[in-house]
Amino acid sequence: MIVLSMKKAALCAWCCLLVHIPVLLFAHHTPYSKDADGVVVRFAPGKAGQTRLLQLRVVTDKIIQVKASPDTAFSPLKSLMAISRSDKPAALWTTREEGDWLILKTAAITARLSLVTGELQFADNNGHILLQEKKTGGKAYAAHTADGEKVYAVTQTFLQQEGEAMYGLGGNQCGFVNLRNKPVDVTQYNSVATIPFMVSTAGYGLLWDNYSVSRFGDYRELRPLSDFTLYNAEGKPGGLTAIYNYKDSVKYNTAIQREENNINYDFLDDMNRLPANYKAGKGVVTWVGALQSSATGIHQFLCKASGYTKLYINDSLIMDKWRQPWNPGTTAFELWMNKGAHYKVRLEWVPDGDESFQVLRFLPPVAEQDKNQFGFWSEAADQIEYYFIYGRNADDIISGYRNITGKASLLPKWALGLWQSRERYHSQEEILTTVNEFRKRQIPLDNIVMDWQYWRPDQWGSHEFDTSRFPDAAGMITQLHQQYNTRFMISVWPKFYTGTDNYNLLNSKGWLYTKNIENNQKDWIGYVSTFYDAFNADARKLFWKLMNDKLYTKKVDAWWLDATEPDIYSNISIEQRKALMKPMAIGTPTRYFNTYPLLNAAGVYEGQRSVNANNRVCILTRSAWAGIQRYAAAVWSGDIAARWHDMKDQIASGISFSLAGVPYWSMDIGGFAVEKRYEKATGSDLDEWREQTTRWYQFGAFCPLFRVHGQYPFREIYNVAPETHPAYKSMLYYDQLRYRLLPYIYTLAGTTWQNDYTIMRGLVMDYAADKKARDVADEYMFGPSLLINPVTAYKARSRQVYLPEGNGWYDFYTGAFYKGGQTVEAKAEYERIPVFVKQGAILPVGPVMQYSTEKPADSVTVWVYTGKDGSFTLYEDENLNNNYEKGAYTNIPFTYNEKNGTLEIGDRKGAFTGMLTNRTFLVKWVTPTNDAGIDNSTGKVQPVTYTGKKITIKMK
Repeated sequence: MIVLSMKKAALCAWCCLLVHIPVLLFAHHTPYSKDADGVVVRFAPGKAGQTRLLQLRVVTDKIIQVKASPDTAFSPLKSLMAISRSDKPAALWTTREEGDWLILKTAAITARLSLVTGELQFADNNGHILLQEKKTGGKAYAAHTADGEKVYAVTQTFLQQEGEAMYGLGGNQCGFVNLRNKPVDVTQYNSVATIPFMVSTAGYGLLWDNYSVSRFGDYRELRPLSDFTLYNAEGKPGGLTAIYNYKDSVKYNTAIQREENNINYDFLDDMNRLPANYKAGKGVVTWVGALQSSATGIHQFLCKASGYTKLYINDSLIMDKWRQPWNPGTTAFELWMNKGAHYKVRLEWVPDGDESFQVLRFLPPVAEQDKNQFGFWSEAADQIEYYFIYGRNADDIISGYRNITGKASLLPKWALGLWQSRERYHSQEEILTTVNEFRKRQIPLDNIVMDWQYWRPDQWGSHEFDTSRFPDAAGMITQLHQQYNTRFMISVWPKFYTGTDNYNLLNSKGWLYTKNIENNQKDWIGYVSTFYDAFNADARKLFWKLMNDKLYTKKVDAWWLDATEPDIYSNISIEQRKALMKPMAIGTPTRYFNTYPLLNAAGVYEGQRSVNANNRVCILTRSAWAGIQRYAAAVWSGDIAARWHDMKDQIASGISFSLAGVPYWSMDIGGFAVEKRYEKATGSDLDEWREQTTRWYQFGAFCPLFRVHGQYPFREIYNVAPETHPAYKSMLYYDQLRYRLLPYIYTLAGTTWQNDYTIMRGLVMDYAADKKARDVADEYMFGPSLLINPVTAYKARSRQVYLPEGNGWYDFYTGAFYKGGQTVEAKAEYERIPVFVKQGAILPVGPVMQYSTEKPADSVTVWVYTGKDGSFTLYEDENLNNNYEKGAYTNIPFTYNEKNGTLEIGDRKGAFTGMLTNRTFLVKWVTPTNDAGIDNSTGKVQPVTYTGKKITIKMK
């Protein structure tokens, strides 16, 4: 026992009180107070819209929360994205004054706050500045009224460093990964799931804690073409020449020609701008003329379009795209324009349906004083709130994001196998016949998906199967489980038709949005509907109860949560979308517009665990928000189109989404919607369709989730091509390869849960020092070892691949060796895409299986790619239940020492029921000279018996 003197004891007691009792301090007449978590600074009253109150809260050594308000008190509203943690250890921190600055220091970072302007700077503890706000503090608050309440439109501006690259914010569809100087719309749309979190190569991340419509980067509002000086086809000022033609079987006939100073068919209400009686679906529209800017510099353009669009500037083709008419997509491009110069423009639009959309907007060059800045803007807030997250690398920063918003749940092992889906299986017989065909042909499969309309046509939201087509749904699911070893996922929308029992029950409690009902608005099927209020905790519980009573009790395995933006009525303006989200229990649609998918997923996750705590939840949702990873939710990229450019854009979308902190991303392999030429394709169209689907499938085999979905033609391997066709052979090969790689892939999932890992990895994550890797948007790392290079051009039989510097690379199929830091022309025959393995990789590969748990992981071939030290830790658990949360899992470390030429398999750590206590590993060595690849048998195999104790294997 240690006895303190009275003096020391009193001193300790006083120090303890300092931790818990705010201490009011003054510096240059700017008072601030300290409490257990940080400091609060009170600025003297100034002009309206200036910061009055600012808080720095220490979350961890590497995370500081910033709050800034123009009012005299902070908002009491609780964060929806951040979790409350009772297990969080208090970080140690100190403060001191340094002239006009207040310095807050943790073990990892230093925050400097100007007591004059409120400007913040963040640095590491070597004094290297990581991030700083604009010199004046960069904070702006514009008071306005939205939905009847006083709010602020808030802006936070930062300075960007020279060469700094930025990533994340969700899955944009514009084909880029580096967000520097880009205008990024942080708003939920079908095909654009957003997350307000970004990662920087400067060593930090930012999590923007706001739920309203937001913008990032160059956050200025997009401008209409009328901000240019416009010239018509004859070169006269005033507007572009707009030519509205009708098409017949032979030619186009001009219906009307007029001058227009804007191209804005953005939403359904904008279609009234068309000439009277003009039917877009039967015509083609061309805008011709010239643009003249009042400024010199880079102009950012965004073209949002559906149907067929070709855009030429100065006779150069800028874009040539197609998108299904009901779901427009956005193309972004930059153009250097000289002040006063004329730039010829020709925009050709074939709408492909009466409800097609076309809009072209731009941003002028950034003003000189605003260059090298970026920031966030949000429509509605009480205050500015963001988290600064320091990290040694992207994984460290993403770990900080998950510390704030919750760890990523571990999906069941079967979820990493093949999901087969289509829009849609019409009957119980179709589902069983499809799965039977997979098993008969020995095509590996784990999950069959039931998309919408399994209910009776007028019973959307009933959660009941139409018994005329599904006479025994429960029996069907049992047969899938017991006879076919296949899981069953089902689509559940937050949507309810009037007159259904579920609608009446929710409506009786006031838990439905009512505006769509008041409007008597029919959906595309022909019935009036609305969505439930997911912001109401009791409504979420009832929503789950309806799912449980009608579906989960039938042993449904997983949930497909569709239209969760929420898409109550498609292709209407943001203001109209907000108007349909009333009444909202938590507040106003303007304030909480982006957050519906988070709460909807929470209700399903918490509901399932409330009735079955032991089984893992598996959710697929079309939209996302910060924190959704804690609800076992994977996100897919929405109803994308099926063109080559759409497939290429998915690579960048998946990279960006993964860098936003949510690890389970998916896309519709094959694209959801197709051009009419593909619907019943023959001849050259069929050839192209098969090759495109094959290339998409090859890419999809190396995504976090391997999921086939789309309208028509049907996407089952045997419906794409006969078994003698190279398309069939290639898809079967990659399906089998996916299952052979499950020891590796499931370990990636386990590491994601244990260590906040990210499965689909932009090159910047592992090669941040390689500046050539920063903007690469069409290749990525799949886990630590595999470099994936999808082929996205028709008839391409090779593609350029950049091999990052820092290590050598082996051809995955042949074992051929290449030096890093170079671009190679890699072979890409019809049946293969280029895949490379990094030097130093340790890659566990299992047997071919028909489903994920068909065989125990014995034996596993351990491929060791020599030339550099390497390591890999094999993760295993019980595959389906939540016992991993209680420690029921194992880690087996593998370490390769290049100098000694040895592989050490370390002591097994942990245990779980059913684990392999004795097993065989087959060690296969790959060297730069032995050409050992997955598709050939070169290279020796050394069998090793492993009992859980450390052993060392010497390369022979």
